[in-house]
Amino acid sequence: MARVTPGSIDEVEALLAQGAGSVLFVGGGTAMPPGPPVETEISTPRLDRVVEYTPADQVVTVECGVTLAQLQGELAKNGQRLALDPPQPEKATLGGIVAANSFGPLRTRYGSVRDLIIGVSVVRADGTRAKGGGKVVKTVAGFDLPKLMCGSYGTLAFIATATFRVHPVPESTVTLRARGGNPVEVVRRVRALQLEPTAMIALGEGTGWDVYLRFEGFAAGVRAQRGKLPELEEVDWPGTAEGTVRIRFGALPTHAAQVARALGPLRARIEWLPMAGLGFATCAAVDRGALEAARRELTALGGWLTVPGDWGPGPASIALQRSVKKQFDPRGVLAPGRFVV
Repeated sequence: MARVTPGSIDEVEALLAQGAGSVLFVGGGTAMPPGPPVETEISTPRLDRVVEYTPADQVVTVECGVTLAQLQGELAKNGQRLALDPPQPEKATLGGIVAANSFGPLRTRYGSVRDLIIGVSVVRADGTRAKGGGKVVKTVAGFDLPKLMCGSYGTLAFIATATFRVHPVPESTVTLRARGGNPVEVVRRVRALQLEPTAMIALGEGTGWDVYLRFEGFAAGVRAQRGKLPELEEVDWPGTAEGTVRIRFGALPTHAAQVARALGPLRARIEWLPMAGLGFATCAAVDRGALEAARRELTALGGWLTVPGDWGPGPASIALQRSVKKQFDPRGVLAPGRFVV
């Protein structure tokens, strides 16, 4: 296998145009699914420029190899941030975050990559460059290339640059914990009190939960929201679980108890976003029987479970996804065998 570390997008275009065989695009490797060997691996650490940043417009354009930590450092100089918090920000690249549709607890308030990306430029399998979206939040209707790249795992095109809207760094932050709390009841109370947590996560190992809420904003507003939950203790925000396997799953937010029961046999640390119905289970190794049993239980509830490299049954949209893949990569050379398409 040939490993290439291009120093410019033009070099990537030339590599793909001349024919590099089967190709894999590699960023920080934090969410790379396993798969068969390829003929060429294109690595992005040298594609690390902040292409354009306009603080007044709250918009930034970066090359794909910029790490999230690097970008946050640049934005912080102007009191701003990108409201994404996937694991390992010092390693995770923006191109990889888009390709894997990575996220963390900030999704509670700000949504996913799809909600923050407003423009993208890509290099197709034949070396042709294309772009979609723009540098403003509102763009004309049409083929939504930026959102199409989210969660594509490098199977459609090389993500060259991405443009995001950014937000101000909050003046004040407080984290509260409901030890042994019921995530469903905590969510109901938050909504009844008309509170607006920036992030909310329920952590569980086994069948019990600790629920964490983060409030951010102007100091007076944070104090007011904190004051409506006087019985909850102030704590530090919990760190992301470390483990060899990171399972992603989804279910109705009201199914917290069923989720805990289904995933219990995996002996994993569960990170559940109770307002979004999404979560991760992190463990050292996966017992295949327990994994399939958990998948069956969640599927029966209308949910789903995936492991990179083991995506489970194809979604109802699989025929459409394959059609899109055929249009972008007719020879099937991009990330073969690493995604459902």
